[in-house]
This record gives sequence, structure tokens and C-alpha cells, in this order.
Amino acid sequence: MMNPHYIKHPVLLLACLLGVGCASAPAVPEAPRYGVQLWSVKDEIKTDFEGTLTRLAKLGFEGVEFAGHFGRFGNDPAGLKAFLDKSGLRCTSAHVGLDLFAPAKFYATTRFYKTLGCMDLIVPADRRAFTAAGSPQVARELAALSAKLAPLGMRTGYHNHAEEMAGAVGETPWDILARGTPQDAILQQDVGWTTQAGKDPVAYVRRYPGRSISMHYKAKFAPGTSGTPIIGQDRTDWVGLTLAARSVGGTVWMIVEQEEYPNGMGQVESVAASLRGLKAELAKMPAK
Repeated sequence: MMNPHYIKHPVLLLACLLGVGCASAPAVPEAPRYGVQLWSVKDEIKTDFEGTLTRLAKLGFEGVEFAGHFGRFGNDPAGLKAFLDKSGLRCTSAHVGLDLFAPAKFYATTRFYKTLGCMDLIVPADRRAFTAAGSPQVARELAALSAKLAPLGMRTGYHNHAEEMAGAVGETPWDILARGTPQDAILQQDVGWTTQAGKDPVAYVRRYPGRSISMHYKAKFAPGTSGTPIIGQDRTDWVGLTLAARSVGGTVWMIVEQEEYPNGMGQVESVAASLRGLKAELAKMPAK
């Protein structure tokens, strides 16, 4: 059967019919999907876990990234997956501390997330990686973890804060982590923290091609600037970032995260505002 990919792209279809490049034609990158980091609604999910996730799904989010809270499903990943499926949500990834991959906990940790259908397990922070001196050891541990997860069909990665972006470009702790980990280890850039550290998030997507499988879309401000920390009310080049994400980064998930709730807004309300702002910004993207 003809691959529908070629039918949707006439140039590739013609090449295929002529017998030129049909098997090896590159895939046209799909648009990244909208996810949300559940730390954004950390208080509201403690009050009403299922209701809050249902509200997030109705806002238009396609996936959620977990950060250690699972409501009544803490020991029932199959039940949680069934709830996500019913809600129309997927698990984009999860933030999981390195301590939970210790030998005594490795099986339970990976079994839980694999049952949930969550294959990307991102280390949210490690204080050793806040410095150039400590980053090589974290990189070695991430590389070893990556090799251990690969046979399970799972990946690891690392999520930055401002500290990992401190210093000269090319010599930051983030650069050290990138160079010391394999290509399949995800560099989950937090755009807000990168911006606050005075670095260019677009340049960092381009610096490490194919490694921005997921990114945190968060509004923060570079030193000397200010505004409202809601996507679309800030100064980030969201169009340029997303173009880089699609063309170079390999990005599958744009994960909205809120850590600030301006003007008396609630947590879900702030997340909804950032999602609306992001969609409005991306509506400005040039046509293919």
C-alpha cells in the first residue's frame, strides 16, 4: 500500500511513482503538540486531581507531564492510564529524580511509568549540575541511565534552571551535560529559565540538533526587562523558537509551564491564558 505520507505531499508522490527516493524520502516534521507540566497546577491537583486534568483536556491540551503527584492512582498506573485515555490525554513525559533510579527502586520506577505509557523520564534538577565542576558527574550518571533504559524502550533527559545556563555559551553546565550525554538523552530546555539566565533559547535548540524532544514553554524575562509572565504578554520569540523546534530540535511536545500566577489569576486560569497566548503567537507562523 502506498504510504499516505506521499499522497499528502505531491512532490514526494511523483518521486515515488518514478521510482526515485520512495523508500528513503524524509518525513515532513509534524507540528509539536501541546502539553502541560502538572507542577503548574500543583495545588489544584491536590484538591481535585481528576477534575483538574479534565479541565486541562477541555482547554485543548493533548498531554500532561507528571511531577510526582498522581491523585488516587499513586499505586495504580494502569488505572491512571485508563483515566488519561478516557480524558483524551497522553503522558508526554515525567519528571523523575535520579534517586528513584537507584538499584533498589529502578524496577518499581520503570514499571510504573511503562504501565502508564510514559517512556521519557526527565531528571528535573540536580544541584551538582548547577556548576561546571559538578556537571560532568551528573552527565556520566545520565549516560549510564540512558544505556540502562534503552532496552526498555525508555529515555532519560535533563531539565534546566537558570543555574545550568550560567557562564559563557559553550562552557555552561548545560553545555557540559549536552556533551557528556548520548544523542538520545533529551535536553529538555526550560525556555523561561534560559531567558532569565540571559541566554538565547532559540540558539540553544540549534546548538544541539534533535535533542529538544520536549521543551518547557514558559514566560520569564531577561535581566533588565519586565512584563507579565504569560505567554504572548512577554518578550520571547515564540515563533522563532517553534520554527527551530520543528526544523532542528525534533520537538514533539511544547509543554506549557506556569510558576507565576499574575493579577490574582488561579493556576488553571494562568495556564489557560498562556495556552491562548501561545496559540495566538503561533498563528503568526509563516505558511509551509
